[in-house]
Amino acid sequence: MDITKLTVHELQENLQAKELTALDITKAYVENIEKHEKDVQAFVTTLTKEAVEQAAKVQEKIEKGEATSSLAGIPIGIKDNICTKGVRTTCSSKMLENFISPYNATVMEKINQEDMINLGKLNMDEFAMGASTEYSYYKTTKNPWNLNTVPGGSSGGSAAAVAANMVPWALGSDTGGSIRQPASFCGVVGLKPTYGLVSRYGLVAFASSLDQIGPITKDVRDSAILLNLIAGHDEKDTTSINKEKVDYTKALKNDVKGLKIGVPKEYFGEGINKEVKEKLEQAMETYKKLGATVEECSLDIADYALATYYIIACAEASSNLGRFDGIRYGYRTPNYTSLKDIYRNSRSEGFGAEVKRRIILGTYVLSSGYYDAYYKKAQQVRTLVKKEFDRVFEKYDVLLTPTSPTVAFEIGTRSTNPLEMYLADICTVSVNIAGLPGISVPCGVDSKGMPIGMQLIGNKFQEETILNAAYTYEQEFKFRENYEPKL
Repeated sequence: MDITKLTVHELQENLQAKELTALDITKAYVENIEKHEKDVQAFVTTLTKEAVEQAAKVQEKIEKGEATSSLAGIPIGIKDNICTKGVRTTCSSKMLENFISPYNATVMEKINQEDMINLGKLNMDEFAMGASTEYSYYKTTKNPWNLNTVPGGSSGGSAAAVAANMVPWALGSDTGGSIRQPASFCGVVGLKPTYGLVSRYGLVAFASSLDQIGPITKDVRDSAILLNLIAGHDEKDTTSINKEKVDYTKALKNDVKGLKIGVPKEYFGEGINKEVKEKLEQAMETYKKLGATVEECSLDIADYALATYYIIACAEASSNLGRFDGIRYGYRTPNYTSLKDIYRNSRSEGFGAEVKRRIILGTYVLSSGYYDAYYKKAQQVRTLVKKEFDRVFEKYDVLLTPTSPTVAFEIGTRSTNPLEMYLADICTVSVNIAGLPGISVPCGVDSKGMPIGMQLIGNKFQEETILNAAYTYEQEFKFRENYEPKL
C-alpha cells in the first residue's frame, strides 16, 4: 500500500482500524517530500523533522485515548500567506523573508486543536499576485504532471504538493481563482468557499473584499471534511458570517436527479481551448445521464468581470501593502541617508515586479481625479455582477464553466506578458467579485495528458449543492482511478 496515494478519509479509516499509525503516515509523506521536492519545488519552508516529532507525540495520545479528533495524526500543508506561530510566513516575498509569525491564523488554531501535523509552508506567487507561481521570490514551482509547465497560481505550491503526494491535502487562498485554477492545472480538487464562511484572521491580505481561504484536496469528500473544520464564525474577523454549523459530508449523496445546471455561453466563446471545451461538453452529457437538467444560459456581466476585478483587487492591494515600508513591517534596506530613502529603497528592493505593477495600478485608480472614473465605477459594476448572478440563480441551482480556458502552460511563456497572464483568471474572477462559492474538479486530460478542470458555481452559502454536484460527477467519472501525474 502506498500511503501517500490514499485520500484523507482513507487515512482516517486506516488510523481507526489501527492498520496505520500517525507516525507511519507522516514518515511516508516526509519520504515523498525528500524524494520529489528537488523537482517540484513546492515548499518555502519544510517542517519534516518537527512533523515526525509531533506525529510520535500524537500517536502516544491516540494510544492513550487522549486524542479524540478523527483528524488527529493527519498531515497537512499550509500556503505561505497563512500565519503560523513560530514559523516563517513569507508570502514568497523578500519583503517578509525573515518574518516569523508571533500568532496563529484562526484556521491554524483549528488545525492545531485537531492534533493535525503541519508538514510545511507552501510556495505561492508573491503576496498571492499571479496565476503561475512564477512570481515567487524563492523558486518557481513545477507542475507534477509535466515539470516544464506551471502549476497555476497563486496557490501553486499547495496544488502541486497535493498532486505530487507530498501532502494529503493543503490550505490555499483564493482572491480571483487562486485555489481553483491551480487545482485545475494539477488535476486535484479546489474549493473556494462563500466570502465570510471561513475566517480571514491571520491571512496576509491581498484584496480584503475578495480573499478567502479554502481547501485543495485529492477528492471532493476530503474538501467537505476540511471545510467542516475551517468554516465558522470568528469574532476576530468582522467579515465572518455567523450562521448555523453545517456538516458538509452529509451533502454528498451521489444523486443529482432534478438538479438544474446552467451553462453560461459567455464562458465558452473565443479563447477557450478546443480540448477543454470538448471535455466540459462530455461532463455535461454525464450530468444529463445522471438525471440533471443542463441548459445554456447567459451571464451578461462576464465581459466586464476581469477589468472590474483587477481595478478592485489592485486598489485594495495598494492599500493593504502600504504597511510594508521598512519602518512598520518587512524588509528594511541597508542603503539610505534619509527617511524617504528607507521608504523608496525598502519597497523597491523588497517587492517583486508583479507586486509593484499592481501597487502602481491600484494607487492610480485610487488617486484624486481617477477614483470616480475607475474605482467607483468598478464598485458599481460589482453590484451589477452580484445582481446578474442573483437573476441566474433564480432559475438554476449550479452554473458549470471551465475553471481555466487552457491547460497548464509552459514555464516562462507568459511571465513577461502580464495581460496574457491576467487572462488565465477570466473564468474564475466573477465568483470572487460576487462572493460566491466555486469548486474545480478534474474532468479529463488533453491529448498531451494534462489535466482539465470543470468549475461549478453555487449561490451564496450553497456549498452543499456544489459539493454534491462535484461528488456525484467524481463518482461517475473516476478521474483518480484512471489518471495520475508522470512524476
